Amino acid sequence: MTQRKIALVLGATGGIGNAMAQKLMQRGWQVRALHRRAGEMAVSNSSGIEWRQGDAMQAQDVIAAAEGAALIVHAVNPPGYRNWAQLVLPMIDNSIAAARASGARIVLPGTVYNYDADAILTPNEASPQKPVTRKGAIRVQLESRLQAAAQSGVRTLVVRAGDFFGPHLANSWFSQGLVKAGQPVKRVVYPGKRGVGHQWAYLPDVAETMMQLIEREAELGAFETFHMNGHWDADGTEMVAAIGRASGQPDLRAWAFPWWLVALTSPFVPLFREMREMSYLWRQPLHMDNRRLLKLLGKEPHTRLDEAVRTTLAGIGCIKA
Repeated sequence: MTQRKIALVLGATGGIGNAMAQKLMQRGWQVRALHRRAGEMAVSNSSGIEWRQGDAMQAQDVIAAAEGAALIVHAVNPPGYRNWAQLVLPMIDNSIAAARASGARIVLPGTVYNYDADAILTPNEASPQKPVTRKGAIRVQLESRLQAAAQSGVRTLVVRAGDFFGPHLANSWFSQGLVKAGQPVKRVVYPGKRGVGHQWAYLPDVAETMMQLIEREAELGAFETFHMNGHWDADGTEMVAAIGRASGQPDLRAWAFPWWLVALTSPFVPLFREMREMSYLWRQPLHMDNRRLLKLLGKEPHTRLDEAVRTTLAGIGCIKA
């Protein structure tokens, strides 16, 4: 019998972490996950994940959990967009240390925060990263550390996609802005400027893309970045219309997101302050170029928008499954 490959997933309770854990297990991988309450997770979660006690902020915990692993999925983020400066870089340093010790490849879900939408509308993997926000600057530093580590043998794969949506993602623009998780769909609150395009990424498609790239390890370099197209909504109306069709309300009305209220309260509400910083991505179109991904895979994993939206709404409790 051949021994199953081991993957450590950091952030397995989050959207992309959960999607990757499920996809890895479907492909026959043994999945470990680090959690500060591993005992509780092992009792409440019967998915087949091996839960390890520990904290992604503690290097020795990550190194111990990654022992024998061929893959580290770094899908952990500070909750509620907060404390990025204090948490993001130490966590990636710990994953780098664990990958160095185990020989694993790091897989990182990338963000569009790295780019200035005013300077470039269709960034590809070689486009200059000139962020206009604090979060973007931190993400550029994060990827720079991974790229530097690749010079000494730590392999990394970055897959960059648009705004996530999916059936197990409660913390997102889709489930906390456009609709409200756990509540029937009565209207859509849309954050974007009328006529401005927006890029979305369905989590199962992102996870499948990552898996197909992982399965081409022999063709990957030490540091690789790929962009996904996902679902490009050219003027902001396609996602709203898909929500209307999925909820049986073809004439569903879209309301404007109250950015004025966010601006007014951001000095007092940390979450609103962080949301306001990223609002530029709703005022300017940023459409990533996926031609490099297509050259390697032939085609990008892609679920039809109506099916993806219907599955998402059912998964977050807005419509019946």
